[in-house]
Amino acid sequence: MAGKDNTLVIITPGFPENEEDVGCLPAQQIFVRTLNKNFPSLNVVILTIQYPFRKTEYKWYGNDVTSFSAKKGKRHKLYIWWQLWQQLNKLKKEYNVIGILSFWLSEYAMLGKYFAKKNKIRQYTWLLGQDAKPGNKFASMMRAKPGEILALSDMIREEFNKNYGVKAKNVIPIGLDTTMYGKGAIARDIDVLGTGSLIPLKQYDIFIDVVKELQQKLPGIRSIIWGTGPEEEKLKRKVADLQLQDNLTMPCKIAPHEDVLRLMQRAKIFLHTSSYEGFGTVCLEALYAGAHVISFYQPMNEAIKNWHVVSSKNEMTQKALEILQNEKTTYEPVAVYSMDDTAHAIMKLYGL
Repeated sequence: MAGKDNTLVIITPGFPENEEDVGCLPAQQIFVRTLNKNFPSLNVVILTIQYPFRKTEYKWYGNDVTSFSAKKGKRHKLYIWWQLWQQLNKLKKEYNVIGILSFWLSEYAMLGKYFAKKNKIRQYTWLLGQDAKPGNKFASMMRAKPGEILALSDMIREEFNKNYGVKAKNVIPIGLDTTMYGKGAIARDIDVLGTGSLIPLKQYDIFIDVVKELQQKLPGIRSIIWGTGPEEEKLKRKVADLQLQDNLTMPCKIAPHEDVLRLMQRAKIFLHTSSYEGFGTVCLEALYAGAHVISFYQPMNEAIKNWHVVSSKNEMTQKALEILQNEKTTYEPVAVYSMDDTAHAIMKLYGL
């Protein structure tokens, strides 16, 4: 048996293909590395289903990763199910598997649950966003009990309960690794910032509309949308149509996570226009960077300092204007959750 006996198996739809793949699920990357730091005797094994897009086994910061490279098609799907089950059996024989943790509730989380039940292993599924919405057929098929589900936020717990009649016993938000932030004073030369994938869900067209409205009162406003995605050209056209080229830039490239955090430290407002979000780790990152966050959703039942929740584009514009025009506005780091706390909360469920 290998040196580290106690093993946690993580099942996830994707995982970085190497240590340079910083853009792939950065919060999940930090979570795994925080597990390594806080529980050095724990063996963490990652089983990633879809990404990387090649079937392979490799090491990632000392952790064993198996990629199944799942493709579409019923026959292939059944084959992946069989492969995943075989891999879980193999790990059970090689190690003392103390538990299975699935990121997002999917068919593979469902398979992990049934494997754990058959072998009397603790298993938890972490609801992280879209999986709590209506239409997740595996949520019903899985027949999860409240104690087997972890919700990323109070909002996600209520959403899942509303749609599937199961109220997660535990709410465990993803925290931050504050050591990744740059030190020293940084000029706040960005008025409004947005970061993330340029997809319809994120509603960056609203972001652009808000900046246009702000420009009427603040002609020299400086804003940035940092991200890549299928809506890039459409959004750039809108910026040009509204003659915002001097006020809104879109670099449209991927940057290391630390560089994005540094960008947040330069921002006064982090504008989060997404129509739906499990929690929005980027919002927590922006808060710790000292920016004020404005969003359409409230993730936790209790209000969070410097996180402003609005219900319309108009309200979003007015709140941003209020913050930017108020000379008494302060930009201070707000620490809400740490990844160390997240790691300990998760592993407590597995008896560590």
